[in-house]
Amino acid sequence: PPHPRTASIPSAPLPATSMAPAPVPTVPPPAKDTNLKKTPVRHEVAAVTSSMAATKISKINRGTVKDYSPFSPETDAEVLKKAMKGFGCDEKAVIFIMYSRSHQQRQQIVRTFKTLFGKDLEKMLKNELSGKVQDAILALLKEPAEVDAHELRKAMKGLGTTESTLIEIICSRNNQELADIKVAFKNEFDRDLEKDVHSETSGHFRNFLISLLQGHRSEDQTVNPTQAAKEAKALYDAGEARWGTDESKFKKLLAARSYPQLRAIFQEYSKICKYSMEESIKREMSGDLMKCMLAVTSCAQSIPAYLAQRLHKALTGGVDSNAVIRIVVCRSEVDMEDIKAEFLKLFGKRLEDVVQDKLSSNFKRIILGLLGARE
Repeated sequence: PPHPRTASIPSAPLPATSMAPAPVPTVPPPAKDTNLKKTPVRHEVAAVTSSMAATKISKINRGTVKDYSPFSPETDAEVLKKAMKGFGCDEKAVIFIMYSRSHQQRQQIVRTFKTLFGKDLEKMLKNELSGKVQDAILALLKEPAEVDAHELRKAMKGLGTTESTLIEIICSRNNQELADIKVAFKNEFDRDLEKDVHSETSGHFRNFLISLLQGHRSEDQTVNPTQAAKEAKALYDAGEARWGTDESKFKKLLAARSYPQLRAIFQEYSKICKYSMEESIKREMSGDLMKCMLAVTSCAQSIPAYLAQRLHKALTGGVDSNAVIRIVVCRSEVDMEDIKAEFLKLFGKRLEDVVQDKLSSNFKRIILGLLGARE
């Protein structure tokens, strides 16, 4: 039977599995990002030029979550208050509002909720929800940089380190996003991200991660063919052409060159070596350093394709709910349409159908909603 406390906004029904496949979109040319600045909270961090919470959304939004219309933060705040009133919680009402509103709209709801009721919405939701549903809803209330900061802290806290999480986040974020993550990490935990990475990793892998964290990758979209040929030869001489490997040459170029320039280097490399760049990295490197360099080469080719592979891995076998939440929440207003298209291309299945099969209950409802599979 329905819960006696039904919110005034109807819950979205669970999407059917028989939806027609979405057409593969045409990927637009890269666009410079704009910074949506927000006043830093909690700790005051000196010399923060980007603000703690720049929610970086491309001028061309390739995400699956857009501004909801008609939007009323007062109405949504009232619905959420009613959903949490009394015994239990009307999770479906909460979920519908959270996945169907854009990030900026959720932030308006948070502020309006405190104005109307004098209570912190995030704390109330934390008390009312639990498990994966709680994790996903609380992530939706954070800035993307804050989500990444929490995931990095979780990966390094306690015994052992989840290197795959470090690799995914640090290799796939752009310069501004990395800067925002470092500020958010300081704000959230009063800790220095680089120092934590340095203490939790070692060797060439540690050095490469620290290099990437500097956020000094060239953003020049033009390609220098002469330089690409020269640097391809330098990589060949540092690896396949010699006994042993000079890892420093690979680290320097992979951390500093723009993605278009790296693609040109990889093309030139294939002309002078019988192996592709990925194959040579597998032959010359090992362990986490190899995985990290392969992640960079993959991102240089296509970040959506790389994240599609990460989602496929997270949904294969035992579900990695942290990875699913991290990727879907952080990319839902950036390039999730492209990730879905790459997923279909790589694995012959729609991402929504895999989620429908692998996840369950209200957690599945949230993820499907963020993927745009809703009425």
